[in-house]
Amino acid sequence: MDLEDRIGVARGEGEVDLLIENCRLVNVLSGRVHRASVAVAGGTVVGLDGGYSARETIDLKGKYLAPGLIDVHVHLESSMTTVGQFARAVVPRGTTAVFTDCHEIANVMGVSGIEYMVKSADGAPLDVFVMLPPCVPATNLETSGADLEAADLEPLVGEPWAIGIGEMMNFPGTIARDPGIMAKIRLFPDGPIEGHAPGLSGEDLCAYIAAGPNSEHECTTAAEAEEKLRKGMYLYLREGTGARNLLDLLPVVNDANRYRCCFCIDDRSPEDLLERGHIDSMLKMVTDAGVSPLNAIQMATINSARRMGLESRGAVAVGFRADMIVLDDLGEFRVSTVFKDGRVVARDGELTVPTGDEPEIGSTFNVAGFSAGRLCIPADGGTARMIGVTPGQIVTGSLTCRPPVEGGDAVADPGADVLKIAVVERHKGTGNVGVAFVKGFGLRSGALASSVAHDSHNVVVVGCSDEDMAVAVEKVVAMGGGQAVAAGGEARAALALPIGGLMSPLPVAEVAGQVRELNLAAAGLGCSLQDPFMAMSFLALPVIPSLKITDMGLVDVGEFKHVSVFV
Repeated sequence: MDLEDRIGVARGEGEVDLLIENCRLVNVLSGRVHRASVAVAGGTVVGLDGGYSARETIDLKGKYLAPGLIDVHVHLESSMTTVGQFARAVVPRGTTAVFTDCHEIANVMGVSGIEYMVKSADGAPLDVFVMLPPCVPATNLETSGADLEAADLEPLVGEPWAIGIGEMMNFPGTIARDPGIMAKIRLFPDGPIEGHAPGLSGEDLCAYIAAGPNSEHECTTAAEAEEKLRKGMYLYLREGTGARNLLDLLPVVNDANRYRCCFCIDDRSPEDLLERGHIDSMLKMVTDAGVSPLNAIQMATINSARRMGLESRGAVAVGFRADMIVLDDLGEFRVSTVFKDGRVVARDGELTVPTGDEPEIGSTFNVAGFSAGRLCIPADGGTARMIGVTPGQIVTGSLTCRPPVEGGDAVADPGADVLKIAVVERHKGTGNVGVAFVKGFGLRSGALASSVAHDSHNVVVVGCSDEDMAVAVEKVVAMGGGQAVAAGGEARAALALPIGGLMSPLPVAEVAGQVRELNLAAAGLGCSLQDPFMAMSFLALPVIPSLKITDMGLVDVGEFKHVSVFV
Protein backbone atom coordinates (compact mmCIF):
# COMPACT_ATOMS: atom_id res chain seq x y z
CA MET A 1 0.00 0.00 0.00
CA ASP A 2 1.46 3.36 -1.00
CA LEU A 3 1.57 6.33 1.34
CA GLU A 4 -1.41 8.22 -0.09
CA ASP A 5 -3.66 5.16 0.05
CA ARG A 6 -2.65 4.49 3.63
CA ILE A 7 -3.56 8.04 4.63
CA GLY A 8 -6.88 7.67 2.85
CA VAL A 9 -7.98 4.48 4.57
CA ALA A 10 -6.79 5.85 7.90
CA ARG A 11 -9.23 8.76 7.36
CA GLY A 12 -12.05 6.31 6.68
CA GLU A 13 -11.99 6.62 2.88
CA GLY A 14 -12.75 3.17 1.48
CA GLU A 15 -12.54 -0.19 3.18
CA VAL A 16 -9.77 -1.51 5.39
CA ASP A 17 -8.67 -5.13 5.03
CA LEU A 18 -9.49 -6.14 8.59
CA LEU A 19 -11.36 -4.64 11.52
CA ILE A 20 -10.92 -6.19 14.96
CA GLU A 21 -13.77 -5.08 17.21
CA ASN A 22 -14.59 -5.32 20.89
CA CYS A 23 -11.11 -6.09 22.15
CA ARG A 24 -9.24 -5.05 25.26
CA LEU A 25 -6.06 -3.61 23.82
CA VAL A 26 -2.83 -4.09 25.74
CA ASN A 27 -1.31 -0.75 24.81
CA VAL A 28 2.41 -0.91 25.49
CA LEU A 29 2.83 2.73 24.42
CA SER A 30 0.26 4.35 26.71
CA GLY A 31 0.78 1.83 29.48
CA ARG A 32 -2.93 1.09 29.66
CA VAL A 33 -5.37 -1.69 28.82
CA HIS A 34 -8.43 -0.20 27.16
CA ARG A 35 -11.38 -1.07 24.96
CA ALA A 36 -10.63 -0.57 21.27
CA SER A 37 -11.29 -1.50 17.69
CA VAL A 38 -8.25 -1.95 15.44
CA ALA A 39 -8.25 -1.32 11.69
CA VAL A 40 -5.63 -2.98 9.46
CA ALA A 41 -4.74 -2.30 5.83
CA GLY A 42 -1.75 -3.50 3.84
CA GLY A 43 -0.41 -5.40 6.84
CA THR A 44 -0.23 -2.24 8.96
CA VAL A 45 -2.45 -0.84 11.70
CA VAL A 46 -4.08 2.26 10.20
CA GLY A 47 -6.72 3.12 12.78
CA LEU A 48 -7.92 2.79 16.34
CA ASP A 49 -11.48 3.41 17.52
CA GLY A 50 -12.78 4.86 14.25
CA GLY A 51 -15.97 3.97 12.38
CA TYR A 52 -14.21 1.93 9.70
CA SER A 53 -15.85 -0.28 7.12
CA ALA A 54 -13.92 -3.47 6.40
CA ARG A 55 -13.71 -6.44 4.06
CA GLU A 56 -13.43 -8.68 7.12
CA THR A 57 -14.53 -8.05 10.71
CA ILE A 58 -13.57 -10.10 13.77
CA ASP A 59 -15.34 -9.64 17.10
CA LEU A 60 -13.02 -10.58 19.97
CA LYS A 61 -15.86 -10.36 22.49
CA GLY A 62 -13.74 -8.71 25.15
CA LYS A 63 -10.59 -10.78 24.76
CA TYR A 64 -7.18 -9.14 25.02
CA LEU A 65 -5.24 -8.01 21.95
CA ALA A 66 -1.48 -7.55 22.41
CA PRO A 67 1.56 -7.09 20.15
CA GLY A 68 3.31 -10.16 18.77
CA LEU A 69 6.11 -11.37 21.03
CA ILE A 70 9.78 -10.83 20.15
CA ASP A 71 12.83 -12.91 21.08
CA VAL A 72 15.72 -10.46 21.14
CA HIS A 73 18.50 -13.07 21.08
CA VAL A 74 18.24 -16.66 19.87
CA HIS A 75 20.32 -19.21 18.03
CA LEU A 76 17.72 -20.88 15.83
CA GLU A 77 20.06 -23.79 15.14
CA SER A 78 19.78 -24.86 18.79
CA SER A 79 16.20 -25.94 18.15
CA MET A 80 17.80 -28.63 15.94
CA THR A 81 15.10 -27.97 13.35
CA THR A 82 14.79 -25.81 10.26
CA VAL A 83 13.56 -22.24 10.55
CA GLY A 84 10.18 -23.28 9.19
CA GLN A 85 9.82 -25.96 11.84
CA PHE A 86 10.97 -23.53 14.53
CA ALA A 87 8.19 -21.22 13.37
CA ARG A 88 5.75 -24.10 13.62
CA ALA A 89 6.69 -24.44 17.29
CA VAL A 90 6.78 -20.80 18.38
CA VAL A 91 4.39 -18.78 16.20
CA PRO A 92 1.29 -20.46 17.70
CA ARG A 93 2.70 -19.43 21.11
CA GLY A 94 2.63 -15.78 20.02
CA THR A 95 6.15 -15.14 18.68
CA THR A 96 6.15 -13.06 15.48
CA ALA A 97 9.80 -11.90 15.30
CA VAL A 98 13.21 -13.15 16.37
CA PHE A 99 16.74 -11.77 16.22
CA THR A 100 19.12 -14.60 15.51
CA ASP A 101 22.87 -14.70 15.74
CA CYS A 102 23.48 -17.66 13.42
CA HIS A 103 27.08 -18.14 14.44
CA GLU A 104 26.41 -21.84 14.98
CA ILE A 105 26.06 -22.67 11.30
CA ALA A 106 28.48 -19.88 10.36
CA ASN A 107 31.17 -21.69 12.35
CA VAL A 108 30.43 -24.76 10.24
CA MET A 109 29.87 -23.20 6.80
CA GLY A 110 30.84 -19.53 6.91
CA VAL A 111 28.83 -16.99 4.91
CA SER A 112 27.05 -19.76 3.01
CA GLY A 113 25.64 -20.93 6.36
CA ILE A 114 24.23 -17.47 7.07
CA GLU A 115 22.70 -17.35 3.60
CA TYR A 116 21.22 -20.81 4.12
CA MET A 117 19.44 -19.63 7.28
CA VAL A 118 18.02 -16.60 5.48
CA LYS A 119 16.74 -18.75 2.61
CA SER A 120 15.31 -21.24 5.08
CA ALA A 121 13.32 -18.41 6.70
CA ASP A 122 11.82 -17.32 3.38
CA GLY A 123 8.10 -18.05 3.43
CA ALA A 124 7.86 -18.67 7.18
CA PRO A 125 5.22 -16.60 9.06
CA LEU A 126 7.94 -15.21 11.28
CA ASP A 127 10.23 -12.21 10.89
CA VAL A 128 13.82 -13.46 11.16
CA PHE A 129 16.39 -10.68 11.57
CA VAL A 130 20.07 -11.62 11.52
CA MET A 131 22.82 -10.29 13.74
CA LEU A 132 26.01 -10.91 11.75
CA PRO A 133 28.34 -13.18 13.76
CA PRO A 134 31.62 -11.44 14.65
CA CYS A 135 33.36 -14.36 16.35
CA VAL A 136 33.80 -17.14 13.80
CA PRO A 137 35.68 -18.89 15.23
CA ALA A 138 34.92 -17.78 18.77
CA THR A 139 38.61 -18.10 19.74
CA ASN A 140 41.94 -19.30 18.40
CA LEU A 141 41.82 -22.16 20.89
CA GLU A 142 39.77 -24.45 18.64
CA THR A 143 39.27 -25.54 15.03
CA SER A 144 36.13 -24.36 13.26
CA GLY A 145 34.82 -24.85 9.75
CA ALA A 146 35.20 -21.19 8.77
CA ASP A 147 37.02 -17.98 9.62
CA LEU A 148 34.96 -14.83 8.97
CA GLU A 149 36.72 -11.49 8.73
CA ALA A 150 35.11 -8.07 8.32
CA ALA A 151 35.65 -8.31 4.56
CA ASP A 152 33.56 -11.51 4.49
CA LEU A 153 30.67 -9.88 6.37
CA GLU A 154 30.76 -6.50 4.63
CA PRO A 155 28.79 -7.65 1.52
CA LEU A 156 25.90 -8.60 3.83
CA VAL A 157 25.66 -5.13 5.37
CA GLY A 158 22.68 -3.37 3.83
CA GLU A 159 20.60 -6.52 3.40
CA PRO A 160 17.14 -5.85 4.89
CA TRP A 161 17.49 -8.82 7.23
CA ALA A 162 20.95 -7.83 8.55
CA ILE A 163 20.27 -5.62 11.58
CA GLY A 164 23.60 -5.42 13.40
CA ILE A 165 26.54 -7.31 14.88
CA GLY A 166 25.95 -10.42 16.97
CA GLU A 167 27.40 -11.30 20.34
CA MET A 168 30.99 -10.15 20.67
CA MET A 169 32.34 -13.09 22.63
CA ASN A 170 35.99 -12.15 22.27
CA PHE A 171 35.88 -9.49 24.95
CA PRO A 172 39.64 -9.72 25.66
CA GLY A 173 40.32 -8.93 21.99
CA THR A 174 37.76 -6.13 22.05
CA ILE A 175 39.37 -4.48 25.07
CA ALA A 176 42.81 -4.94 23.51
CA ARG A 177 41.55 -3.17 20.35
CA ASP A 178 42.32 -6.09 18.04
CA PRO A 179 42.24 -4.62 14.49
CA GLY A 180 40.05 -7.42 13.11
CA ILE A 181 37.44 -6.92 15.82
CA MET A 182 37.52 -3.16 15.41
CA ALA A 183 36.83 -3.59 11.68
CA LYS A 184 33.76 -5.73 12.42
CA ILE A 185 32.39 -3.26 14.95
CA ARG A 186 32.76 -0.47 12.41
CA LEU A 187 30.49 -2.34 9.95
CA PHE A 188 27.48 -1.07 11.92
CA PRO A 189 28.46 2.31 13.38
CA ASP A 190 24.83 3.09 14.25
CA GLY A 191 23.41 -0.41 14.55
CA PRO A 192 23.04 -2.62 17.62
CA ILE A 193 26.09 -4.62 18.68
CA GLU A 194 25.38 -7.51 21.00
CA GLY A 195 27.49 -8.12 24.07
CA HIS A 196 28.77 -11.34 25.60
CA ALA A 197 31.09 -10.73 28.54
CA PRO A 198 30.28 -13.03 31.46
CA GLY A 199 31.83 -11.82 34.69
CA LEU A 200 33.44 -8.75 33.13
CA SER A 201 33.52 -5.84 35.57
CA GLY A 202 35.12 -2.53 36.48
CA GLU A 203 37.18 -0.58 34.00
CA ASP A 204 37.44 -3.52 31.61
CA LEU A 205 33.65 -3.55 31.37
CA CYS A 206 33.66 0.18 30.66
CA ALA A 207 36.21 -0.35 27.89
CA TYR A 208 34.11 -3.14 26.40
CA ILE A 209 30.93 -1.05 26.37
CA ALA A 210 32.84 1.93 24.96
CA ALA A 211 33.83 -0.27 22.02
CA GLY A 212 30.17 -0.71 21.06
CA PRO A 213 28.65 -3.89 22.58
CA ASN A 214 25.84 -2.68 24.82
CA SER A 215 23.67 -5.65 25.73
CA GLU A 216 24.25 -8.68 27.93
CA HIS A 217 22.49 -12.05 28.05
CA GLU A 218 25.17 -13.89 30.06
CA CYS A 219 24.51 -12.42 33.53
CA THR A 220 24.05 -15.10 36.16
CA THR A 221 23.77 -12.96 39.30
CA ALA A 222 21.77 -9.89 40.25
CA ALA A 223 24.95 -8.03 41.17
CA GLU A 224 26.42 -8.55 37.70
CA ALA A 225 23.17 -7.52 36.04
CA GLU A 226 22.94 -4.40 38.21
CA GLU A 227 26.45 -3.25 37.27
CA LYS A 228 25.91 -3.82 33.57
CA LEU A 229 22.60 -1.96 33.59
CA ARG A 230 24.16 0.87 35.57
CA LYS A 231 27.00 1.23 33.10
CA GLY A 232 24.78 1.43 30.03
CA MET A 233 23.96 -2.07 28.82
CA TYR A 234 20.59 -3.52 27.91
CA LEU A 235 19.79 -6.51 30.12
CA TYR A 236 18.49 -9.62 28.36
CA LEU A 237 16.76 -11.90 30.83
CA ARG A 238 17.49 -15.41 29.55
CA GLU A 239 15.60 -18.63 30.13
CA GLY A 240 16.98 -21.32 27.87
CA THR A 241 17.37 -25.05 28.26
CA GLY A 242 20.98 -25.13 29.39
CA ALA A 243 21.02 -21.68 31.03
CA ARG A 244 18.10 -20.53 33.16
CA ASN A 245 18.77 -17.11 34.66
CA LEU A 246 15.41 -15.33 34.48
CA LEU A 247 14.28 -15.58 38.10
CA ASP A 248 17.79 -14.91 39.44
CA LEU A 249 17.95 -11.60 37.55
CA LEU A 250 14.33 -10.50 37.94
CA PRO A 251 14.87 -8.70 41.29
CA VAL A 252 17.07 -6.18 39.44
CA VAL A 253 14.16 -5.05 37.24
CA ASN A 254 12.13 -2.09 38.50
CA ASP A 255 9.78 0.54 37.08
CA ALA A 256 12.65 2.91 36.37
CA ASN A 257 14.88 0.51 34.42
CA ARG A 258 12.53 -2.04 32.87
CA TYR A 259 12.54 -0.24 29.52
CA ARG A 260 16.17 -1.45 29.21
CA CYS A 261 15.18 -5.07 29.83
CA CYS A 262 14.18 -7.68 27.23
CA PHE A 263 13.53 -11.42 27.06
CA CYS A 264 15.49 -14.09 25.19
CA ILE A 265 15.89 -17.85 25.18
CA ASP A 266 19.37 -17.97 23.60
CA ASP A 267 19.18 -21.78 23.21
CA ARG A 268 16.19 -24.08 23.71
CA SER A 269 15.82 -27.70 22.71
CA PRO A 270 12.88 -28.77 20.50
CA GLU A 271 11.35 -30.73 23.36
CA ASP A 272 11.58 -27.67 25.60
CA LEU A 273 9.99 -25.44 22.94
CA LEU A 274 7.02 -27.77 22.54
CA GLU A 275 6.52 -28.50 26.24
CA ARG A 276 7.43 -25.21 27.93
CA GLY A 277 6.91 -22.83 25.04
CA HIS A 278 8.85 -19.76 24.02
CA ILE A 279 8.61 -16.12 25.18
CA ASP A 280 5.06 -16.84 26.37
CA SER A 281 6.49 -19.15 29.03
CA MET A 282 8.71 -16.33 30.30
CA LEU A 283 5.72 -14.00 30.58
CA LYS A 284 4.00 -16.54 32.79
CA MET A 285 7.12 -16.93 34.95
CA VAL A 286 7.60 -13.23 35.60
CA THR A 287 3.93 -12.49 36.28
CA ASP A 288 3.81 -15.42 38.69
CA ALA A 289 6.79 -13.73 40.37
CA GLY A 290 4.86 -10.47 40.76
CA VAL A 291 5.55 -8.43 37.62
CA SER A 292 2.42 -6.81 36.19
CA PRO A 293 1.20 -8.40 32.92
CA LEU A 294 1.45 -5.08 31.07
CA ASN A 295 5.05 -4.52 32.16
CA ALA A 296 5.93 -8.09 31.21
CA ILE A 297 4.42 -7.69 27.73
CA GLN A 298 6.33 -4.42 27.26
CA MET A 299 9.61 -6.25 27.93
CA ALA A 300 8.63 -8.93 25.40
CA THR A 301 7.60 -6.50 22.64
CA ILE A 302 8.27 -2.77 22.42
CA ASN A 303 11.50 -2.93 24.45
CA SER A 304 13.03 -5.46 22.06
CA ALA A 305 11.87 -3.59 18.95
CA ARG A 306 13.27 -0.28 20.18
CA ARG A 307 16.55 -1.85 21.27
CA MET A 308 16.99 -3.14 17.72
CA GLY A 309 15.89 0.10 16.08
CA LEU A 310 12.69 -1.27 14.54
CA GLU A 311 10.28 1.59 15.05
CA SER A 312 7.36 -0.09 13.26
CA ARG A 313 7.18 -3.20 15.45
CA GLY A 314 6.42 -4.04 19.04
CA ALA A 315 3.06 -2.32 19.55
CA VAL A 316 -0.54 -2.33 18.34
CA ALA A 317 -0.78 1.30 17.24
CA VAL A 318 -1.20 3.34 14.08
CA GLY A 319 1.75 2.88 11.73
CA PHE A 320 2.94 -0.36 13.33
CA ARG A 321 3.03 -3.74 11.60
CA ALA A 322 -0.12 -5.67 12.39
CA ASP A 323 1.65 -8.46 14.30
CA MET A 324 -0.80 -9.25 17.09
CA ILE A 325 -1.85 -11.98 19.48
CA VAL A 326 -5.17 -12.73 21.16
CA LEU A 327 -5.20 -13.74 24.84
CA ASP A 328 -8.17 -14.99 26.80
CA ASP A 329 -6.72 -13.49 29.98
CA LEU A 330 -3.57 -11.78 31.24
CA GLY A 331 -2.69 -14.37 33.84
CA GLU A 332 -2.05 -17.61 31.98
CA PHE A 333 -0.83 -16.08 28.68
CA ARG A 334 -2.49 -18.73 26.56
CA VAL A 335 -2.46 -17.46 22.98
CA SER A 336 -5.58 -18.37 21.02
CA THR A 337 -4.95 -16.49 17.74
CA VAL A 338 -1.87 -15.01 16.07
CA PHE A 339 -1.91 -12.34 13.35
CA LYS A 340 1.17 -11.75 11.19
CA ASP A 341 1.01 -8.69 8.93
CA GLY A 342 -2.71 -8.52 9.54
CA ARG A 343 -3.63 -12.09 8.61
CA VAL A 344 -4.34 -15.05 10.85
CA VAL A 345 -1.39 -17.47 10.86
CA ALA A 346 -2.18 -19.60 13.93
CA ARG A 347 -5.23 -20.64 15.94
CA ASP A 348 -5.57 -22.71 19.09
CA GLY A 349 -1.93 -23.78 19.16
CA GLU A 350 -1.64 -24.77 15.51
CA LEU A 351 -0.06 -22.99 12.56
CA THR A 352 -2.63 -22.38 9.80
CA VAL A 353 -0.27 -21.36 6.97
CA PRO A 354 2.67 -23.05 5.18
CA THR A 355 6.27 -22.44 6.27
CA GLY A 356 8.04 -22.30 2.89
CA ASP A 357 10.47 -24.62 1.11
CA GLU A 358 13.75 -25.90 2.51
CA PRO A 359 16.95 -25.08 0.53
CA GLU A 360 19.59 -27.71 -0.24
CA ILE A 361 22.75 -28.03 1.84
CA GLY A 362 25.90 -30.17 1.45
CA SER A 363 27.91 -32.41 3.76
CA THR A 364 29.96 -30.78 6.51
CA PHE A 365 31.95 -33.72 7.92
CA ASN A 366 35.66 -34.41 7.47
CA VAL A 367 36.92 -36.53 10.37
CA ALA A 368 40.39 -38.08 10.03
CA GLY A 369 42.48 -40.44 12.11
CA PHE A 370 39.97 -41.18 14.84
CA SER A 371 39.88 -44.38 16.87
CA ALA A 372 39.33 -45.42 20.47
CA GLY A 373 43.10 -45.20 20.97
CA ARG A 374 42.95 -41.44 20.48
CA LEU A 375 40.93 -41.18 23.71
CA CYS A 376 43.72 -42.42 25.98
CA ILE A 377 45.11 -40.09 28.66
CA PRO A 378 48.66 -41.17 29.67
CA ALA A 379 49.00 -40.91 33.44
CA ASP A 380 51.29 -38.01 34.30
CA GLY A 381 50.98 -37.37 38.00
CA GLY A 382 48.29 -37.91 40.58
CA THR A 383 46.03 -34.85 40.32
CA ALA A 384 44.12 -33.99 37.18
CA ARG A 385 42.09 -30.94 36.23
CA MET A 386 38.38 -31.69 35.79
CA ILE A 387 35.43 -29.77 34.33
CA GLY A 388 32.59 -29.41 36.84
CA VAL A 389 29.09 -29.26 35.33
CA THR A 390 26.65 -26.82 36.98
CA PRO A 391 23.03 -27.96 36.40
CA GLY A 392 20.90 -25.25 34.81
CA GLN A 393 23.93 -23.11 33.92
CA ILE A 394 26.52 -23.02 31.16
CA VAL A 395 29.30 -21.80 33.43
CA THR A 396 31.43 -24.65 34.75
CA GLY A 397 33.61 -25.27 37.75
CA SER A 398 37.35 -25.90 37.65
CA LEU A 399 37.79 -29.01 39.78
CA THR A 400 40.50 -31.58 40.39
CA CYS A 401 40.44 -35.34 40.76
CA ARG A 402 42.78 -38.32 41.18
CA PRO A 403 41.69 -40.67 38.38
CA PRO A 404 42.50 -44.39 38.60
CA VAL A 405 45.34 -45.68 36.42
CA GLU A 406 45.17 -48.80 34.27
CA GLY A 407 48.06 -49.93 32.08
CA GLY A 408 49.74 -46.54 32.41
CA ASP A 409 46.63 -44.58 31.36
CA ALA A 410 44.34 -42.45 33.51
CA VAL A 411 40.77 -43.77 33.15
CA ALA A 412 37.25 -42.83 34.14
CA ASP A 413 35.85 -43.63 37.57
CA PRO A 414 32.04 -43.79 37.13
CA GLY A 415 31.53 -44.68 40.79
CA ALA A 416 32.93 -41.27 41.73
CA ASP A 417 31.21 -39.55 38.76
CA VAL A 418 34.60 -38.92 37.14
CA LEU A 419 34.04 -39.42 33.42
CA LYS A 420 36.12 -38.76 30.34
CA ILE A 421 35.25 -36.03 27.87
CA ALA A 422 36.70 -35.54 24.40
CA VAL A 423 36.26 -33.23 21.41
CA VAL A 424 36.97 -34.67 17.95
CA GLU A 425 37.69 -32.19 15.12
CA ARG A 426 35.29 -32.68 12.21
CA HIS A 427 35.79 -29.82 9.76
CA LYS A 428 39.27 -29.91 8.25
CA GLY A 429 40.52 -33.44 8.83
CA THR A 430 43.25 -32.30 11.25
CA GLY A 431 42.91 -35.41 13.39
CA ASN A 432 42.79 -33.25 16.54
CA VAL A 433 41.28 -34.90 19.62
CA GLY A 434 41.21 -33.09 22.97
CA VAL A 435 40.66 -35.35 26.01
CA ALA A 436 40.11 -34.58 29.70
CA PHE A 437 37.87 -35.39 32.70
CA VAL A 438 34.40 -34.12 33.65
CA LYS A 439 32.11 -34.43 36.68
CA GLY A 440 28.36 -33.93 36.93
CA PHE A 441 26.76 -36.33 34.43
CA GLY A 442 26.30 -39.31 36.75
CA LEU A 443 26.68 -41.91 34.01
CA ARG A 444 27.38 -45.38 35.40
CA SER A 445 28.07 -46.90 31.96
CA GLY A 446 28.04 -46.01 28.27
CA ALA A 447 28.69 -42.75 26.44
CA LEU A 448 26.96 -39.74 24.85
CA ALA A 449 28.18 -37.96 21.69
CA SER A 450 26.98 -34.95 19.72
CA SER A 451 28.01 -32.76 16.80
CA VAL A 452 26.21 -29.85 18.50
CA ALA A 453 29.13 -28.41 20.45
CA HIS A 454 29.24 -24.64 20.73
CA ASP A 455 30.58 -22.78 18.96
CA SER A 456 32.82 -24.63 16.52
CA HIS A 457 30.58 -27.71 16.57
CA ASN A 458 33.17 -30.42 16.52
CA VAL A 459 32.05 -33.76 17.99
CA VAL A 460 31.89 -33.77 21.79
CA VAL A 461 31.64 -37.05 23.70
CA VAL A 462 31.33 -37.96 27.39
CA GLY A 463 31.60 -41.50 28.64
CA CYS A 464 32.69 -44.19 31.04
CA SER A 465 34.88 -46.17 28.62
CA ASP A 466 36.95 -45.36 25.56
CA GLU A 467 35.25 -48.15 23.61
CA ASP A 468 31.71 -46.84 24.09
CA MET A 469 32.88 -43.26 23.50
CA ALA A 470 34.35 -44.34 20.16
CA VAL A 471 31.12 -46.14 19.18
CA ALA A 472 29.08 -43.01 19.94
CA VAL A 473 31.45 -40.76 17.94
CA GLU A 474 31.47 -43.14 14.98
CA LYS A 475 27.66 -43.22 14.97
CA VAL A 476 27.53 -39.40 14.83
CA VAL A 477 30.04 -39.34 11.97
CA ALA A 478 28.16 -42.05 10.06
CA MET A 479 24.93 -40.00 10.26
CA GLY A 480 26.67 -36.91 8.89
CA GLY A 481 25.99 -35.23 12.20
CA GLY A 482 23.71 -35.86 15.13
CA GLN A 483 23.55 -37.20 18.65
CA ALA A 484 23.99 -40.73 19.95
CA VAL A 485 23.87 -42.84 23.09
CA ALA A 486 26.11 -45.93 23.15
CA ALA A 487 26.57 -48.74 25.67
CA GLY A 488 27.91 -52.26 25.56
CA GLY A 489 29.69 -51.59 22.28
CA GLU A 490 26.60 -50.52 20.33
CA ALA A 491 24.46 -47.46 19.67
CA ARG A 492 21.30 -47.52 21.80
CA ALA A 493 19.61 -44.32 20.53
CA ALA A 494 20.39 -41.72 17.87
CA LEU A 495 19.16 -38.52 16.23
CA ALA A 496 20.45 -37.61 12.77
CA LEU A 497 21.24 -33.90 12.21
CA PRO A 498 22.42 -33.82 8.58
CA ILE A 499 21.93 -30.05 8.11
CA GLY A 500 25.34 -28.75 9.10
CA GLY A 501 25.54 -31.39 11.83
CA LEU A 502 23.14 -29.12 13.73
CA MET A 503 19.60 -29.52 12.41
CA SER A 504 17.12 -32.10 11.21
CA PRO A 505 14.74 -31.75 8.25
CA LEU A 506 12.06 -33.66 10.17
CA PRO A 507 8.97 -32.05 11.72
CA VAL A 508 9.71 -30.42 15.05
CA ALA A 509 7.48 -32.87 16.95
CA GLU A 510 9.43 -35.83 15.56
CA VAL A 511 12.75 -34.23 16.45
CA ALA A 512 11.47 -33.53 19.96
CA GLY A 513 10.38 -37.16 20.26
CA GLN A 514 13.84 -38.40 19.28
CA VAL A 515 15.47 -35.99 21.73
CA ARG A 516 13.21 -37.40 24.42
CA GLU A 517 14.33 -40.95 23.52
CA LEU A 518 17.98 -39.89 23.72
CA ASN A 519 17.48 -38.36 27.17
CA LEU A 520 15.62 -41.45 28.37
CA ALA A 521 18.41 -43.68 27.08
CA ALA A 522 20.96 -41.50 28.88
CA ALA A 523 18.90 -41.64 32.08
CA GLY A 524 18.81 -45.42 31.75
CA LEU A 525 22.61 -45.39 31.95
CA GLY A 526 22.47 -43.39 35.17
CA CYS A 527 22.69 -39.83 33.79
CA SER A 528 21.39 -37.38 36.37
CA LEU A 529 21.08 -34.32 34.08
CA GLN A 530 17.66 -33.45 32.69
CA ASP A 531 19.06 -32.57 29.26
CA PRO A 532 22.61 -33.93 29.11
CA PHE A 533 23.11 -33.15 25.43
CA MET A 534 22.34 -29.47 25.91
CA ALA A 535 24.70 -29.38 28.92
CA MET A 536 27.39 -31.22 26.97
CA SER A 537 27.11 -28.84 24.01
CA PHE A 538 28.44 -25.94 26.11
CA LEU A 539 31.42 -27.79 27.56
CA ALA A 540 33.33 -27.07 24.34
CA LEU A 541 32.69 -23.31 24.47
CA PRO A 542 35.93 -21.63 25.61
CA VAL A 543 34.41 -18.19 26.19
CA ILE A 544 32.28 -19.18 29.21
CA PRO A 545 34.12 -19.67 32.54
CA SER A 546 35.80 -21.45 33.87
CA LEU A 547 37.19 -24.74 32.49
CA LYS A 548 36.26 -25.99 28.99
CA ILE A 549 37.63 -28.30 26.32
CA THR A 550 38.18 -28.00 22.55
CA ASP A 551 39.70 -30.25 19.91
CA MET A 552 43.06 -28.70 20.86
CA GLY A 553 42.76 -29.57 24.55
CA LEU A 554 41.65 -28.28 27.94
CA VAL A 555 41.09 -24.50 28.24
CA ASP A 556 41.35 -22.26 31.30
CA VAL A 557 38.86 -19.58 30.23
CA GLY A 558 40.02 -17.07 32.85
CA GLU A 559 43.57 -17.28 31.54
CA PHE A 560 42.30 -17.70 27.96
CA LYS A 561 44.84 -20.42 27.22
CA HIS A 562 45.28 -24.18 27.00
CA VAL A 563 46.34 -26.04 30.12
CA SER A 564 47.53 -29.60 30.68
CA VAL A 565 45.20 -32.29 31.99
CA PHE A 566 47.45 -32.99 34.96
CA VAL A 567 48.30 -30.24 37.43
